[in-house]
Amino acid sequence: MDQLHLSEQEKIRREALEELEKLGINPFPAETFEVSVTSGEILENFQPESGHYQDVQLAGRIMSRRIMGNASFAELQDQKGRIQIYVRRDDLCPSDDKTMYNTVFKKLLDIGDIIGISGNVFVTQVGEISIHVKELKLLAKSLHPLPVVKEKDGKTYDAFSDPDQRYRQRYLDLIVNPHVRDVFVKRTRLVDSMRSFLNRKGYLEVETPVLQPIYGGATARPFTTHHNTLDMTLYLRIANELYLKRLIVGGFEGVYEFSKDFRNEGMSRFHNPEFTQMELYVAYKDYLWMMDLVEEMIERAAIDLTGSTRLQAGDKMIDFKRPWKRYTMYEAIREFSGIDISSMDENQLVDTAKELGVEIDKTMAKGKIIDEIFGELCEPNLIQPTFITDYPIEMSPLAKKHRSQDGLVERFEAIVNGKELCNSFSELNDPVDQRERFVQQMKLAERGDKEAMVLDEDFLKALEYGMPPTAGLGVGIDRLAMIMTNSSSIQDVLFFPQMRPEKKLRRDDHEDFISSGVTEEWVHVLQKMGYITVKKLKESSAGKLHNELCGYNKKNKLGLKNPAITDVEKWVTK
Repeated sequence: MDQLHLSEQEKIRREALEELEKLGINPFPAETFEVSVTSGEILENFQPESGHYQDVQLAGRIMSRRIMGNASFAELQDQKGRIQIYVRRDDLCPSDDKTMYNTVFKKLLDIGDIIGISGNVFVTQVGEISIHVKELKLLAKSLHPLPVVKEKDGKTYDAFSDPDQRYRQRYLDLIVNPHVRDVFVKRTRLVDSMRSFLNRKGYLEVETPVLQPIYGGATARPFTTHHNTLDMTLYLRIANELYLKRLIVGGFEGVYEFSKDFRNEGMSRFHNPEFTQMELYVAYKDYLWMMDLVEEMIERAAIDLTGSTRLQAGDKMIDFKRPWKRYTMYEAIREFSGIDISSMDENQLVDTAKELGVEIDKTMAKGKIIDEIFGELCEPNLIQPTFITDYPIEMSPLAKKHRSQDGLVERFEAIVNGKELCNSFSELNDPVDQRERFVQQMKLAERGDKEAMVLDEDFLKALEYGMPPTAGLGVGIDRLAMIMTNSSSIQDVLFFPQMRPEKKLRRDDHEDFISSGVTEEWVHVLQKMGYITVKKLKESSAGKLHNELCGYNKKNKLGLKNPAITDVEKWVTK
């Protein structure tokens, strides 16, 4: 990296790197460092009178240091927390050579460096459990300084809290905000709980294609790619439903998959274009049976994660204890709008939506309009876990027609804290009916609905071989993790959420500065000092700029001949 583009701290750390190498110390050794204990284990279990935790080995990152002559303290952070270490010169360097303490530890190590230590656990005079270091080894030199988070009187200062930077640099977020790790540990435990629950039921976990020649299983816009060898367009899956149903046709009676799906649609604190869902299909069951399973599975997961069915979600307390409240979709709309839309045609729905202040457009057919009314007026009011059942047929091209209600399908969604958590059908297994539904979706696409489904002939052929009555389920893992971890944004439960490109400041070319009279050797210096455009250069004071240039040249030991004040005046006036 060009030294001109390094900060002062980065330069100092690289100089320390060179000094370590001159001392014969490899700043990035390859050999294994055996860790015998974690900070968390020590802090939880150490008893001074027991005499245990002697000659322990621990590795971690230096997070703070207090250098005090012949003895110093530092704080070491590993995966399980932070612990204080006590480093005494004559213990670390028992021979006459004190280089390891006087030079390496005191001068060449920095906050952020990863070290391995061995020593004995003890309690300091002020009662803090610490490790008395006997040996120390550098395991990785940190060349970029960490954000310094300060705490005083219970208050935190200079916290690394900007969401944009936290999501872009999750590695840094995890280092300086270790509580963030708890969210992702809970997310993994959530998936483990659901997987164990389904395995105990005897269902088989499977894998289906991510790259698909025809996208289906949901109404969403896909991401498109191209396979060079086959010379064909492929799509990142928007759902894995149609493949899992093929396995039910093939004779499996219960299959599920935790899948990464991709939908080329809007981004918000509830939507990420790449997301995780669990889909489950069980033969010889219906959507009523699946509602009971969802209640049982999510209640179990809440208990596994927190020991209770009650969880805090922002300023609300959510209780997953069974049974959950149930509305039909028409009942919910009537409950929260005071209007019965169950017998309205498309034109009447358009008028009703306008009266209710629900925004719609001309591409929306009956089902889409009903969905918009429900989303606007009902969803925000459904805080406690609630099942919404019996959807209009226009909204559900893969669901079986209702057994007793014309114009409806056997479908439910679970809504929690105002957002959809899962979706389920009594799956449509009539290939003739399914073909007609696909044709209707194609007509919607012709009207301009970019999320309409496409016709999948191979899936229809599979249904023609016969699929047993089946209940299907899709659970949004990211949204469920948000609730289970009391996170307000989906980006908080994704290690690496999709982000918009960072806006780069406009930077004039090298030649632009030369044309303005700046001599070539000073262009990079000016840019490093923040004068990245000629306009900004000309807005500066010649006297002030001259002093800054001379000071920067001296401080950074560039060895350049300082420009004359008259030269700088020409730069800013030409």
